[in-house]
Amino acid sequence: MKNPPKLKQKLEVKRYHGIEIKDEYSWIHQKNILEVLKDSSKLNPEVKKYLEEENAYTKFNMKDTEQSQKKLFKEIKGRIKLDDESLHFFHNKEGWEYWTKTTANNNYPIQLRKKIGDNKDKAQEIWNGDKEKKKLNASYFGVGDLSVSHDHSLLGYSLDLNGSEFYTIYIRRIADEKIIDQKIENTSGGITFSKDSRFIFYTLLNENHQPKKVFRHRIGTEQKKDELIYEEFDPKFTVGMGGLTADEKFFTIGTSDHSTTETHYFTSNSANSEEKIKLKMFQKRAEKIRYSVDSWQNYFWIHTNQDNSPDYKICRCKHDNINAWEDFIPAKKEVIIGSLEFLDNWIIRGEVTNALPKLFVRNISTNEEEELVFADEKVWSPSISEMQKETNTDNVYINYSSPKTNARSYVYNLKTREKKFVKEQEVLDKNYSPKNYITERLECKSHDGRLIPLTITRHKDTKVDGTANVLLYGYGSYGSSLSFSFSSTKLSLLNRNIIWCDASIRGGRERGEVWHEEGKMTLKKNSFLDYISAAKFLIDKKYTYKGGIVGYGGSAGGLLLGAVVNQAPELFLGMVIQVGFLDSLTTNLDHSLPLTLGELTEFGDAKNNKEHFEYIKSYSPYHNIKKMNYPNLLLVTNIKDVRVLFDEPTKFTARLRQNKTDKNLLLLKCELEDAGHGGKSGRDSAIEEIAFDYSFILKITNKLNT
Repeated sequence: MKNPPKLKQKLEVKRYHGIEIKDEYSWIHQKNILEVLKDSSKLNPEVKKYLEEENAYTKFNMKDTEQSQKKLFKEIKGRIKLDDESLHFFHNKEGWEYWTKTTANNNYPIQLRKKIGDNKDKAQEIWNGDKEKKKLNASYFGVGDLSVSHDHSLLGYSLDLNGSEFYTIYIRRIADEKIIDQKIENTSGGITFSKDSRFIFYTLLNENHQPKKVFRHRIGTEQKKDELIYEEFDPKFTVGMGGLTADEKFFTIGTSDHSTTETHYFTSNSANSEEKIKLKMFQKRAEKIRYSVDSWQNYFWIHTNQDNSPDYKICRCKHDNINAWEDFIPAKKEVIIGSLEFLDNWIIRGEVTNALPKLFVRNISTNEEEELVFADEKVWSPSISEMQKETNTDNVYINYSSPKTNARSYVYNLKTREKKFVKEQEVLDKNYSPKNYITERLECKSHDGRLIPLTITRHKDTKVDGTANVLLYGYGSYGSSLSFSFSSTKLSLLNRNIIWCDASIRGGRERGEVWHEEGKMTLKKNSFLDYISAAKFLIDKKYTYKGGIVGYGGSAGGLLLGAVVNQAPELFLGMVIQVGFLDSLTTNLDHSLPLTLGELTEFGDAKNNKEHFEYIKSYSPYHNIKKMNYPNLLLVTNIKDVRVLFDEPTKFTARLRQNKTDKNLLLLKCELEDAGHGGKSGRDSAIEEIAFDYSFILKITNKLNT
């Protein structure tokens, strides 16, 4: 299709707070959108036809990239060690060890176990994603949870077979793979077994796809007999099962919106009982107070932001006196205190300072704490994971990677400080070596003087002389911090002299909760201005040139890019916007949508607050499109996406096409069948989508033949 399609206009005028909002494309939104998410045959045929035309137009304009897509797919997949396995996790008391395997022929992981001491040829395959998908003849195969019962006899699993994130729970016997229970539909996906393995706990979604009820289900009985343990009535809050505490004495249930939490708990022994569960509230919810609870050595341990501790602290209290809290790890200014992991003799925790993660280990007997440093890299992503279920050990797995260094794992003895190398993420590329790449951490000044951390990775041969292209990635919402781990897929851009820059803009939490607070509500525009400042800094410092930057982001990162492209299009060569939150005003006004009510404390309440309405309207990408030149744009969406409806990028594309004054590419790619917020399911499908995005980037940077 050579000519761009046009979406029919049907003007709708609405008034909010005395202000008129005109929308010529609002008609594409269906009142029964949640039914469409489950069954795409209910999509308005006129809208479907338009989306098919957009896909045809995109395919026509990307025809010259087809060989590049194939090359990139082969290149990206070729770097991955397809026949691989995870580290093993041991249940010493019951004599089992578990691990995950991938193979060259499989798109989904295989879960295995064997008796400790047995040879690998006696391993049992307890889950094979490809076989399960084939059995169900499913085009999309989303696994919400895989959970083995405490007696190791049962496997609980939850599946989403179309991308809409409505999960169905199944319970089967591992020995003969026989399903022994009725399926439980419309859940959020999580499965928690009681300690005696007779019950499971799950969260049910309401008609608006919001998790509101937690049930206990006795395996082998009808769902209608399930016991309702907790129901959340506040429309802004959603609920989830928190699982077992570290000492396995309690189960927790957490309910929250984006700024406030509340925890309830009950004993793990009562979970096994025939009697109704008696739920206790740990601390009543209070606005903007967040906390979570664990239990260890007769104490409750509370990770909280209360008492003016925006970046959290750790408190504790005795089980029999939950109101007498004492500080264990006090709050530190602009240092994010992480939660705790417990072993018999050790407490392990994390911190984030200046967008850099750290790990600490405390000897319980001496109460001495030290930072755990096991790699000589300034920007890295370290982690610790347990090796076994039992806590009577000094050994843990430690892992790290960085933007330039592939992941390495060691067995580490916390007592002797000895580490033994056990696994490396193999990169099957003879030209790959961490020494071939340079990672820098720089800071750029934003419009108000705040310093924005930039993590820049490039090939050592890429010159910093103002001639290279830069991919500028950003997110900046919900207090989500960027990770600085290794990705072998990025090598396909780095090796073609495209520099990758992660901008830790406000709205994230890289520099503490103040970083989040300064990029939300009526300060949201700081996120956009930080990103623009980063782009100008990269141009000034000769990493690239004006008009040489490719923006990259998705979901709330799509809101970021949409707002930025309306303000500073001249800085960019192009953008790739994945499942973009591009019609943020309309979504914020519609309180019937699954996520809107829970996000009122993140973005504001345009429906009930005039100041919020005017502020969101002033940056909502769809409502700020202008008659001017725009850079090349690729927008990607999915018909089954429950988090950001396909309406948003579709309307944005249609309105932009009516207004832009340039001849640059404007492409919309909509997956019309089974794909969700994260795209299609399966390893190969994920690589195909990356190859498509990267081919668009290579096309606009004139690197298709490299």
